[in-house]
Amino acid sequence: MKALCVMESASRVDGGVFVAERTLQRMLAMDHGVKVEVVGLHDQFSEQDRNQWTPLAPRFARVAGPPGVGYSPTLPGLLDAGADLAYSATLWRYPSMAVLHWHEKTRKPMIAAPHGSLDPWALRHSRVKKALASMLYKRAQLAKSACLRALCSSEVDALRAFGLRNPVCLIPNGIDLPAEPATPAREFQGAKLLLFLGRLNPKKGLPAALRAWARSGISRAGWKFVIAGWDNGGHEALLNDLCRELGLKVGSCKEDRHGVFSEPGLSDLHPLFQAHTEEDVVLFGPALRNEKDALLRSADACILPSLSEGLPMAVLEAWAYGLPMIMTDACNLPEGFESGAAIRVTSDEESIAAGLDEMLKMSAAERATMGSSGRRLVTERFNTARTASDMKAVYDWVLGGGPPPPCVEAGR
Repeated sequence: MKALCVMESASRVDGGVFVAERTLQRMLAMDHGVKVEVVGLHDQFSEQDRNQWTPLAPRFARVAGPPGVGYSPTLPGLLDAGADLAYSATLWRYPSMAVLHWHEKTRKPMIAAPHGSLDPWALRHSRVKKALASMLYKRAQLAKSACLRALCSSEVDALRAFGLRNPVCLIPNGIDLPAEPATPAREFQGAKLLLFLGRLNPKKGLPAALRAWARSGISRAGWKFVIAGWDNGGHEALLNDLCRELGLKVGSCKEDRHGVFSEPGLSDLHPLFQAHTEEDVVLFGPALRNEKDALLRSADACILPSLSEGLPMAVLEAWAYGLPMIMTDACNLPEGFESGAAIRVTSDEESIAAGLDEMLKMSAAERATMGSSGRRLVTERFNTARTASDMKAVYDWVLGGGPPPPCVEAGR
């Protein structure tokens, strides 16, 4: 079986979509014998991140014109007509149209994975652009898909609310567990770490989190808020300015990191934070591979006060490392609240402040119990092996017919 995996970006530019799809597609190739061809738009990180797909070898198409449109005249030529199916992890840009045209030309099936892009908040954001894309190609691309992939039950509802009646497979993102459970949290000059991990984007709710952090007062004594992620559209500058406006001491680690993460599994962040002992907030910058591992092994708790998500890899990563979470319902992981692995907050400043107060006042043992619940969740429900097995079953069904696998809800 040969499958095309088409993405808007096969690099860190796609944030959690990149992490989730890289994990899934590699597992399909290595454990299930699928010949996966990854195709995406070229961006500033394509070459740097290419090796993260090994043994897959993604191909990239150059963009012509506005990046927001993502038009590439060479992309259709990279979509192999000999592939048996196309799996489209695309949102609103031109690659969705290219996959639709591939389907219409070859008459072969496509599977669409919207990754939360039909969530009500997401549809309201850049509404005019999305309405135009929907009219020109996106609605047709979704409607003509043999199956739609939803990451959670609320995304199934969003697909139906959008008017789609196709079969839907409910397959959450999966994650590989670290080789060992996280080491006990380390204190840096007496400070514990609250970690945000993800793209610095307005939908992540960080301005409200910073206002809540400023209000926490004595509760946050002995803690440091580390914000790690790739800047998206200048949002980092807004966060920096907001910290100063709120009277929070803020620093950046971007220029201090040379040589600190030279070895896999390195978890000693002490040298890096020596220059930041007086700061309330540290803007870490992008955290990749060894850097991310070090942060997760060193953090005491994580937060994601998001306004809109598909199914965030940042939460799964935190739980995989045995870390407790503060998060909103928009993260679409109600299992976390039910199992005691997360504190529920809204995106409102007061609610986040209350959640922070609860987390920061916990004992280390109480936080460890929450984190252990999260790790069990990942092990049982969100592991890559299960995700890949379910997706391979969907591929087999789409191509061979017969009864749908258990993860598929029939069309309406």
